[in-house]
Amino acid sequence: FSQSQWPAWHRKPAHFHSLSRGNTASVGITEGLKQERPASNAPSGTRRCVTAGIERPCAPERALQPMVEWRSGDLFPGGFYFLKDREANDIEEQFTPVNGPAKQERNFVKDNFPQNDAMFSSQRLYTEGTYASLIAVLKSNVLSEAELQTAAFEEITNLDRKVINIPVHVGKERFMFKDIGAKFSYKMNFPGLNLSSEFGGIFRNDSVLAIRLFYFIQRDNGTKADLWLDEFIKFFSNRSMINDIEVSYFTSRSRQEEFEKNAEEVIPFFAVTYVIAISFSIVSCMRLDCVRNKVWVATFGVLSAGLAVLSSFGMMLYIGVPFVMTVANSPFLILGIGVDDMFILISCWQQTNVHGKVEDRLADTYKEAAISITITTLTDVLAFYIGLMTPFRSVRSFCLYTSTAILFCYIYSITFFGAILVLNGRREDSNRHWMTCMKVPEEQPPGRSKAYHLCCVGGAFDRQTGTEEVQPMSNFFKKYYGPFLTKAWTKALVILLYGLYLAGSIYGCFQIQEGIDMKNLAPDSSYVIKYYNNEKEYFSTYGPNVMVMVSDDFPYWNQNKRSELDTCIKNFKNIHFSKKNGLTSWLKYYEEYALKRNLNLSDETVFKTNLNLFLENYNFKQDVNFTKNAIHASRFFMQTENINTPIAEMNMQNEFRDTAKKCPVPLVVYHPAFIYYDQYAVIVINTVQNIGVTTAVMLLISLLLIPNPLCSLWVTFSIASVIVGVTGFMALWDVNLDTISMIILVVCIGFSVDFSAHISYAFVSNKKAGTNEKAVEALFTLGYPIVQGAVSTILGVVVLSVAQSYIFRTFFKILFLVILIGLFHGITFIPVFLTLFDACGRSGKNSGKENEDYYDKSLDAVQAHNYLSLTRGHRKPPVTTTLSQLCRDAVLHTCAVTQQSLDCREREREKERVLGALRYQLWNLLPCLDPAVLLHRPPTDRRSRETGPNHTTYPPPAPRHGDGQIFPVEVFRGTVDGLVLPSTEAL
Repeated sequence: FSQSQWPAWHRKPAHFHSLSRGNTASVGITEGLKQERPASNAPSGTRRCVTAGIERPCAPERALQPMVEWRSGDLFPGGFYFLKDREANDIEEQFTPVNGPAKQERNFVKDNFPQNDAMFSSQRLYTEGTYASLIAVLKSNVLSEAELQTAAFEEITNLDRKVINIPVHVGKERFMFKDIGAKFSYKMNFPGLNLSSEFGGIFRNDSVLAIRLFYFIQRDNGTKADLWLDEFIKFFSNRSMINDIEVSYFTSRSRQEEFEKNAEEVIPFFAVTYVIAISFSIVSCMRLDCVRNKVWVATFGVLSAGLAVLSSFGMMLYIGVPFVMTVANSPFLILGIGVDDMFILISCWQQTNVHGKVEDRLADTYKEAAISITITTLTDVLAFYIGLMTPFRSVRSFCLYTSTAILFCYIYSITFFGAILVLNGRREDSNRHWMTCMKVPEEQPPGRSKAYHLCCVGGAFDRQTGTEEVQPMSNFFKKYYGPFLTKAWTKALVILLYGLYLAGSIYGCFQIQEGIDMKNLAPDSSYVIKYYNNEKEYFSTYGPNVMVMVSDDFPYWNQNKRSELDTCIKNFKNIHFSKKNGLTSWLKYYEEYALKRNLNLSDETVFKTNLNLFLENYNFKQDVNFTKNAIHASRFFMQTENINTPIAEMNMQNEFRDTAKKCPVPLVVYHPAFIYYDQYAVIVINTVQNIGVTTAVMLLISLLLIPNPLCSLWVTFSIASVIVGVTGFMALWDVNLDTISMIILVVCIGFSVDFSAHISYAFVSNKKAGTNEKAVEALFTLGYPIVQGAVSTILGVVVLSVAQSYIFRTFFKILFLVILIGLFHGITFIPVFLTLFDACGRSGKNSGKENEDYYDKSLDAVQAHNYLSLTRGHRKPPVTTTLSQLCRDAVLHTCAVTQQSLDCREREREKERVLGALRYQLWNLLPCLDPAVLLHRPPTDRRSRETGPNHTTYPPPAPRHGDGQIFPVEVFRGTVDGLVLPSTEAL
């Protein structure tokens, strides 16, 4: 801008936005925006500023300053300095329930049955332990089963020797597995195999033989253990086949290490995603008009979302909130939300008067858009805050980071992005080129080419409405999609489609699987995937060897009490998942021991006196906490089988715990795998709880901010419908209900509100008469921005569809379903349902009747125009035509022609003005048309007080008569020429 424009800027009213900031610095993006500083010689009590060398009074403080200097922009990104310290990717800590039952059971085992390294037993560990494992598979269609076994045993024995001899060098020190391996008190082996490792099972059939081996390491060899495990992985990383044996390998550290590699893969996606988002936004907001083009607005809109991520993440890291792997999904989500808000604001800005003051245009934009984006922000933020109720730390961290980012996104949308709209508005107001900021002509000079018109002519606008020209996609919703959707047969088809959608969703909900598979925490290319697959294929017959512990001082010598305990043990044996003869009981062996030696175990003294000797000889010393001549706790082991699916894991754990609760003896069941199985016990309950509470809160917000209770209920209905759909179809897309999908289902609520709230608010806030017209107007206003927001969100996460990580692919799948299903609800289902229940469109009991005369739905405007044009060729219209019919037809035609100009909020006043103009124009036709109907001629001295380029004097000059004469009809805010009225002779 030139310097001469500055005074006009600061004469803007102080009640709304301005670019200046009192006596502080304000930096613009165009030539005329200079740095502002206080004048050094200003009189006391008078604030004067110097701008580009010109001293003048400082601008007054504004109520809302979009160019406020956000100190958070400088401070919060500094929180990324603490990123490494805040990383918290421990799988057990983040993906298992806080204070889950298994963690309490583990503490009981740890206190009562401490690990004895001198008598190592893998089944007695209260953790998974430190170990390496391999599965060796030999396949042959030539050898017999005996030959296959002989060949396999020899090769596997040699392979075992190679593993235990893997050397590790630390400085001058050299050690191997035998130096740090666990010392077994008893090691199970298989006939024909001479192994230094622990035998972990065998699988045989006619063509395949698979053997699993474990290499456990002592607890006090932490550093050496890590070094040896690293060498173990290196040894097999280039040896997938060893002498015709297919080898898959795994260590106790593999799951955690491979999980942390997911973060490395997703980092490049950030740049790709933001490039895609900026490109799509620019293309969506690009115009062929070099002034109305909004390339920079779109670019800064995406930048606003990026700033929100930086500020929110920086603040969370600064205050010490753990950064979990799942949080890496949040930037993709925030980008979609921020761009969605941007499209809504741009759409409302384009519907303001281009000749109005920039402050007024921004006020009108916020008036229309602020409620919508406020509703969606509130619902999204509250949805994520409610997610903090979950017992999973990974979900809590994700909800904290994302909700904070949404708040920053909202703040930047109404401040930073509002300032960008102001700057762009001032550029358009002075008719400057979008790239060079040079002034360009509004009309094409004579003799110039079309290329010159495209590049150097701009500033076009709708001459009737004074707004920017309607975009083709918006016209598509108004002229084609909206009328098509409101046809009776289309509504019936939509209802049928919704019924099919609901049926498919409900079917899918019954197919859903619960729990996260541990292999899904590693990238697809990870070596652990092969190990997990082989384990499931060859060694899924047997499940965990579950500990059953007597948790109190129990009188084992009391025959009655011992009978109660035996009954409980039989109940465990009868569980469907318990292996027949799979019980390992020290008490059973002690009874046999006493029977051989004629010991009376009903005598407490005899029972306790002989117990220590028995436990030492039979290797049960670690199973009985016998100290100070008292038995404080003891444990048995029950081998399970057929545990090959997450559902089986959940059912097995539940049945064991239920059996323990029903037993009169205080029992506790535990296995290290129960730590991860605990998610099954809470994930469904917490998901339903979060969805229920969030939906109730969404209903409350909708009731407060949407001015119609029934429409608020429709928003709530949309939430429930979208959740059912996403849950059902994600099950059909092979996505389990786990901690990952649980997070996205919380997101589902927020996005379903976004789509339904936008369209519902647009429906109830516009002043069209009938429900069909209100639906078309709502789609015209927000249909295209909603589609833009949906497409931009999908583009923001589409790169995750090719990720090697289950976490990120799941995020894409569910978010894609949320956006797609929510979009169909927003632009198809909800508009149709709102038209079927037209209470949302009534402002009073008689509103429908009052508007029926004004918008006659039985007659199309085009038909009215054609009817009025019949007399141009002196063709006689139907005899039954009356002046009231003609008047109504003319009103319809006038409203159709001036639809953009019609201010529906003042439709009653405008209706009278239109009818008055028609009465005047048709005065001389009265005797010929309908003698029974009298219309009073309006007073000749009646004049309109309105002036301006878009208003004319009322009434217009008297019309001339003649066959087929075109009588001008002057109406409010625009002139409609070309309404053909018949002459007296023709009628």
